[in-house]
Amino acid sequence: MFLQVFLVLSGVCSGVLSHYLFFRFFPNLPWVYNLGGTLAGVATGVLICYFIYYAFWARLEEAVQKATVAELITGSCGLLFGLIIAGLIILTLPISELPGVVGVILALFILLLCTGLATKVALRKREEVFSFFGAIPKNAEKGKGRQIRSNSRITYKVLDTSSIIDGRIADLCQTGFLEGVLIVPGFVLTELQRIADSSDSLKRNRGRRGLDILNKMQKEPNVAIRIYDQDFEDVADVDIKLVRLAKVLEAKVITNDYNLNKVAELYGVSVLNINELSNAIKPIILPGEDVLVQVIKDGKEYGQGVAYLEDGTMIVVDGGRPYIGEEIMVGVTSVLQTAAGRMIFAKPKEQVSSKASSIS
Repeated sequence: MFLQVFLVLSGVCSGVLSHYLFFRFFPNLPWVYNLGGTLAGVATGVLICYFIYYAFWARLEEAVQKATVAELITGSCGLLFGLIIAGLIILTLPISELPGVVGVILALFILLLCTGLATKVALRKREEVFSFFGAIPKNAEKGKGRQIRSNSRITYKVLDTSSIIDGRIADLCQTGFLEGVLIVPGFVLTELQRIADSSDSLKRNRGRRGLDILNKMQKEPNVAIRIYDQDFEDVADVDIKLVRLAKVLEAKVITNDYNLNKVAELYGVSVLNINELSNAIKPIILPGEDVLVQVIKDGKEYGQGVAYLEDGTMIVVDGGRPYIGEEIMVGVTSVLQTAAGRMIFAKPKEQVSSKASSIS
């Protein structure tokens, strides 16, 4: 309100002053022209001031309110750096030898150009600047949690939509195996919200599950998670946006999406695949070992039964169909590693023992 009143008064004063400067050269004009000129000058000044307020100041104020602390700090540093560069250029060039108006316009142009470029570059490179100095604290957006040591370089890991909905990332973070800051891009949040608002009940439940998992992770004191709002408006595909963001931050992508994994490899971005990690930490079972399992259902081939280990590994029991619903001891005959996971083939222990005795 104060700023608006100040602008109105400035417009009135500028209108009266412009009327005085113009009409003093015509002192013999009737008073009607003087009054009309004064009112026109005041109205023009007020309109110009209001245009400046709504076209420039209001937008600037809104942008400052939406900006994060990191953006304000880097933007101010970029502005200061631009002022220094502009001052050095102006002092170096013989601008003072130019005519008055030309010198002022050229100096103003150099000032605006240097400050604008420096501020824009600083805002685009803010994550790299903070990463270089190691100054971003864990849970920086919430202001809590342990801080990363100032002499260590921060590592970033970008989460994609599938890894958030999957849910295992939250359990993995609680174990402490993941270091650095987890980045959730704004366009991933938008995609999650779109899925959560879907008319399909299955998609809607998946989207809401992903949002719940993010809320849970943000409340964990030992998990450093940040929402990153930078977007790539020239790209429509979310996977490409993720890869480009990872390249900007020099980060790794956490996913369980096979296609995103391949796209990231093409761009030279490192990927942490949750499915590959899950397969890698499954207990190793070698041929010849005995395992106690419960046969659940029929297999694809005649006489086969299917059982599962606690980690979800499927065991195909040859001749296990008669034991459906029972717990039996089986002997592992072979182990097959596929792209979908590990598959184990076995036979009931009685059949393995009888076959061994017949051979002897």
